[in-house]
Amino acid sequence: MILGSTGRKAGYSLLLLLVATLIGRTTASLGDHLPDFKECVKICQTENCEVGNSALPIHLRLMLWTCPAECDYTCQHVVTDRRVARDPPMLNPVVQFHGKWPFRRILGMQEPFSVLFSFLNFLAHWQGMGRIREVIPSWHSLRSYYLAFGYCGLLCWTFSTLFHTRDFPLTEKLDYFGAGANVMYGFYLAIIRIFRLDQEEPRHKPTLRRLLTAVCLFLYTLHVCYLSFWSWDYTYNMIANVVVGMTQNVLWTAWSIYRYRKTDKIWTVWPALIVVWIILAMSLELLDFAPWKSLIDAHSLWHLGTVVPTAWWYLFLIKDVQNDVAGDRLKA
Repeated sequence: MILGSTGRKAGYSLLLLLVATLIGRTTASLGDHLPDFKECVKICQTENCEVGNSALPIHLRLMLWTCPAECDYTCQHVVTDRRVARDPPMLNPVVQFHGKWPFRRILGMQEPFSVLFSFLNFLAHWQGMGRIREVIPSWHSLRSYYLAFGYCGLLCWTFSTLFHTRDFPLTEKLDYFGAGANVMYGFYLAIIRIFRLDQEEPRHKPTLRRLLTAVCLFLYTLHVCYLSFWSWDYTYNMIANVVVGMTQNVLWTAWSIYRYRKTDKIWTVWPALIVVWIILAMSLELLDFAPWKSLIDAHSLWHLGTVVPTAWWYLFLIKDVQNDVAGDRLKA
């Protein structure tokens, strides 16, 4: 479907106006400004980095750690240990550096438990897709959409695993863009399934499906371009994902209530229960705290909290299609 140039310009201007209201500025973390941290990094680099990275263990070099990065990591923990030993806990002696808590590495991984829990989410999608291929017949119109949801999940959690393993500008962008694609496809799938736009009849449904596809692709492309070429804005990115995510949550909750009242089948309320679970897991982000034992923080627990509802969601998708197939057989 081709949009008129006037409509495109008006929509683009409206979206840019909305984005402009969400733009926020990021500042360096408190730890970056500590004089003892700056001095520690300066001395470490002067004494250790003249010969390049050869002094680093091989496993750290394989994980792309450099001598300056190693000094930064070491000084974060030297300064943090001193502050913890000197200051009482109520003064919050543990501070962030470069926007992150000072985590303890394991095998060169910066945030080992976020890596582990991201990988568990990857496995949940992998297993769910396997069940879809086994159970859902190839001719069913929803099968390809449910598998595409799985591929988005695999991509999202692969990028999350890479980012938490090593934080580079590239891995950060891939993590954010993968998460954005996952959220946008979830919204797309909600509309496709709830309004059954996967079907070819009546004749207006394929047209609506193509329109929805074009709109979602356009909005996601605009989102990526804004972050890439206009402003790498954390506040905007968070708000955009929350708005799109909450919209699909409302759609699925409303669908669950409607279907349960109509059919009285308990599995129809699964989406609403999954939504509640996901919201509770996301709320951990609001309880941001210094990592326990320098390993587990609220963000990693959020990733852990999404594993079970992901597996549960695939059970719903399969049950949904099985019920649809059974309904067709009864009609026949």
